[in-house]
Amino acid sequence: MEDAVVSIEDKNFYNEPLGIDPVRIAKSAVNNVTRGTLQGGSTLTQQLVKLTVFSTETKDQTFKRKMQEAWLAMRVSQKFSKQQILEFYINKVYLNNGIYGMETGAKYYYGKTLKQLTLPEMAMLAGLPNAPSNYDPYTHPTESKQRRDLVIQAMYDNNKITKAQATEAMNTPISTGLQPYKKVTNSSNTKRIIADPYIKEAITEVKKRGFDPYRDNLKITVNMDYDAQKRLYNIVNTSNYVQFPDSKMQVGATIVNPNNGKVVAMIGGRNLGYVQFGLNRAVQTSRSNGSTMKPILDYGPAIEYLNWSTYHQLDDSAYTYPGTNIALKDWDEQYEGQMSLRKALVNSRNIPAVKALQATGFDKARGFAKKLGIDVKEDEGLQAGIGSGVSSLQGASAYAAFSNGGTYYKPYYVSKIETADGITHNYDKSGKRVMKESTAYMITDVLKGVPQSYATYANISGLHQAGKTGTTNYASEAIASNPALSGTAKDSWYNGYTKNYSISVWTGYDTNQSGVSSTYQSVAGKIYKAEMSYLASQNNSNPNWKKPSSVVAMMISNSSSTTPVVASPSASSSSYTRELFVKGYAPSNPYKSSDYSSSSASGSSSNQVTTNRHSSSSSSESDDENNSTSSSGNTETGTGSNSSQNTNSNSNSSSNTANNNNSGSTGNTGNSSSNTNNGGSTNTGNTGNSNGGTSDNSGSGSDSGTSSGTGNSEGSTGGGATTNGSSSTESAN
Repeated sequence: MEDAVVSIEDKNFYNEPLGIDPVRIAKSAVNNVTRGTLQGGSTLTQQLVKLTVFSTETKDQTFKRKMQEAWLAMRVSQKFSKQQILEFYINKVYLNNGIYGMETGAKYYYGKTLKQLTLPEMAMLAGLPNAPSNYDPYTHPTESKQRRDLVIQAMYDNNKITKAQATEAMNTPISTGLQPYKKVTNSSNTKRIIADPYIKEAITEVKKRGFDPYRDNLKITVNMDYDAQKRLYNIVNTSNYVQFPDSKMQVGATIVNPNNGKVVAMIGGRNLGYVQFGLNRAVQTSRSNGSTMKPILDYGPAIEYLNWSTYHQLDDSAYTYPGTNIALKDWDEQYEGQMSLRKALVNSRNIPAVKALQATGFDKARGFAKKLGIDVKEDEGLQAGIGSGVSSLQGASAYAAFSNGGTYYKPYYVSKIETADGITHNYDKSGKRVMKESTAYMITDVLKGVPQSYATYANISGLHQAGKTGTTNYASEAIASNPALSGTAKDSWYNGYTKNYSISVWTGYDTNQSGVSSTYQSVAGKIYKAEMSYLASQNNSNPNWKKPSSVVAMMISNSSSTTPVVASPSASSSSYTRELFVKGYAPSNPYKSSDYSSSSASGSSSNQVTTNRHSSSSSSESDDENNSTSSSGNTETGTGSNSSQNTNSNSNSSSNTANNNNSGSTGNTGNSSSNTNNGGSTNTGNTGNSNGGTSDNSGSGSDSGTSSGTGNSEGSTGGGATTNGSSSTESAN
């Protein structure tokens, strides 16, 4: 095979100390100038460089490229022996039908090993790389024989075989020894299609680290979980998991590990075919994230900086952005009045969210979001509280900080790069604490209620999880030009997480010709459920979140108004909800620990409680809240008194069961807003993974941001700034 390849491709191969043939290059240059085409001029070493580094398409055969080939060929010749170069070439050439390398070709075409081939069989293989499809013995037997005989003649002219051998070989039919045709599925191409968006981002990251992945002969190790990547690809490209309204609906999705920032999997679109390094909607399309912004810009900062509790009262009533005449509304254009932070966030009410942002201060909230990797522009104003331009990569990474207790890890794809000189560069990300542990836990506790009571299509039985929906609608201008968009969503999101994974999914359309109908606004959550269910099945770990000592859990009476009142130990389960307070800001408790039943200490980070007052047989987090007083005067708008806490002790159980219920822990001073409570939340039963706080008068909810008199229906702020053509709305499915 050596003799055949060298004779037909580069008979002076062993006499080229530089790896190039200056005479052939000069002739090629003359052809390029006089005929406008580039012909010949490549040594075997240059062909190896071309196969390894450059495109082999005719349109890319330029004189500049030929000079680059020559330079690299000289470098290769300095580093490797002729025998090595020839071996590299023989192992790399394409032989049609999805076959690479001469040894593989021998098995495919003749069912033999390379050294078992006859002279005409070897000659046929040696002639294929010049034009693999044109010389295919199955589809072009005549051309294949002509090319084979040309190789045999070259071997004779190069004194590698005798005249008799050449004659006998040329007289052999091209079909002699040829195996029946069989189609080969190229698994590497299939894997490339599945992993393409991830690899695209990994290559970008490698370049940012100062390497050239196309030139530097690197071995790159990425953080991808290929099985998770393949499952995510199948979920969005087949009908086995989720039903899509049509083939044009698109998806962008990212999975990250909350504990280190590693990007686990990523999907940049669906029904794309083999489009190498195409548009990656997971990172390149920054669409308004709707209500998935609320924990990041509205309620997270309010808990962090104002020490708000999950019970903190907000007023869902008519609201106009300050300095404008633009009214903010919800999807149902209704007002639900007084409600807790928990209910407002779970049921995704817009007005309470924007009021929370206003209370914290837009600049301060922007700073909080920026620490989570999301840059909210200053001119967006309060409207950003119900949606701003965010990618699924940013969404998954931001929510990961809530999952892990308040640490942000910048997402990354590449864990290791090995260079040709044997040096290994290892990469990891050190996280940075961006919020208090109490903030992360309290947001998570509230968001547990979303899949359980609001977006139930995303709920996974038995799994400790939290999540948030988000949808945006079209601006009035877009609807005016295309009335079919009325009542549809422009973007539909679901961000969900466990302690092991954080997933953000966007669904929508690339153009303004189509919208997501209410029936299919649940698709994002269903994609999340299908993928997270798979990940959970592959990972036996199902840890629940452990309440930190900086958080106080208390049973609050539904009869409370502006100030939370601790429920009596004898109260019925329908008359109170379990709420969380930052330690030092809980209401005073008139009852002693001994007033409660002995088993009342158990409870999960759920707002559901058992039908037996303060009693449950299951156990979960540990509440270690000893008597202390608040020394902080930085209280939220409202009472803000300081008084001592009582203790409540729970045993910790991080298990795979769903039967964890809340505890009746007690605490001290509290702060609340000045509105009356209109319907506290209550749930009963031993269901787990719930933190609901779902109102007994809810059942559907939304986060629409439609505005009166404008197409920018998420509204504007102070100076009348408007959204960039989209508005936020959300309906429960």
